[in-house]
Amino acid sequence: MPAPYVTSVPFRSGAEGYHTFRIPAAVATVSGTLLAFAEGRRGSAADTGHIDLVLKRSTDGGRTWGALQVVAEHGRDGTAGNPAPVVTGAGRIVLVSVQNAATATEARIRRGEVAAADGRRVYVQRSDDDGATWTAPREITATAKRPEWRWYATTPGHAVELRHGPHAGRLLVPANHSLPPGRGDDGTEGKYNGGHGLLSDDGGETWRIGYVDDNPDAYVNVNETTATELPDGRVYLNTRNDSAAPGTRADAYSGNGGQSLELPFRPQSGLVGPVVEGSVLQWPDPDVLLFSGPAAPDARALMTIRASRDGGVTWRPVHTVSGLPAAYSDLVPVDAGTVGLLYETGDFGPYETIAFRRIPVAELAG
Repeated sequence: MPAPYVTSVPFRSGAEGYHTFRIPAAVATVSGTLLAFAEGRRGSAADTGHIDLVLKRSTDGGRTWGALQVVAEHGRDGTAGNPAPVVTGAGRIVLVSVQNAATATEARIRRGEVAAADGRRVYVQRSDDDGATWTAPREITATAKRPEWRWYATTPGHAVELRHGPHAGRLLVPANHSLPPGRGDDGTEGKYNGGHGLLSDDGGETWRIGYVDDNPDAYVNVNETTATELPDGRVYLNTRNDSAAPGTRADAYSGNGGQSLELPFRPQSGLVGPVVEGSVLQWPDPDVLLFSGPAAPDARALMTIRASRDGGVTWRPVHTVSGLPAAYSDLVPVDAGTVGLLYETGDFGPYETIAFRRIPVAELAG
């Protein structure tokens, strides 16, 4: 008999005043409340325009969801998005995100056609009441983004608080950026993608840049990145790659809490899938590293969870959600026996809904 999966739909495109919901991120608070974040795109499914950062809360493990909250917006027509939430050991929820002018498309920013004030800027806010209320976004661009970087994006998906070793308590937000182009290029080429870590050692009050990997070699060029802490205290990072390396994913490790990488990102050909964001989550007991993302080799479809018992060296599929269209996702611990998956999916396209599925850990770790 198949496992009794419980699936709910916190966000449905065309509902609640929004054309499309995209870019899911999820965390569980210390009291067990689940927070599901997304970009609420007002006028269209496009990546720019009037986009709000929105939230729904669940107090029953993702079975049902409360009313929609607007957590951040950028003026009447601006863009706020790429949610990167993290729950600290003290119970505070810290949320890092980005904002830009509605007319500042990624291509224009990468070509250097947008003034700094209208381009991608970085913000942080917090909640001390399980996500019910939030502080106003506070800008941290000066310490989070180098002046020469053009495009900038946090995660998307949940960020990490380190729990082991000398860097316990550090917040790590994987992020990506683009470099100015060389002669003959306009900056939109994938080889100018780069990645970096955004670090805070005081609970999100101040931020600095940790590791940077942005060699424009057109082989592995870091893009949307997800991270988790392994049982030995190392950080495992997995990134989207749309350059010439074998496969569409690459990974790396940090032994000093995200300050630097042991080696630059290298191809991870064991994770077959399209060019798309993914999510990783280390489950402590049993010891298993999980990855979620579409498994169709050339299409955003076949949402699948894969597992690794050797810290991300090798992978195997352990749960297929469906063969339907699917795109971005985020993994979240629901309780001691349940993993949650917040993911984009639909019957005829991947952006019709953002759904949430409860999955028994025993199935994923077997």
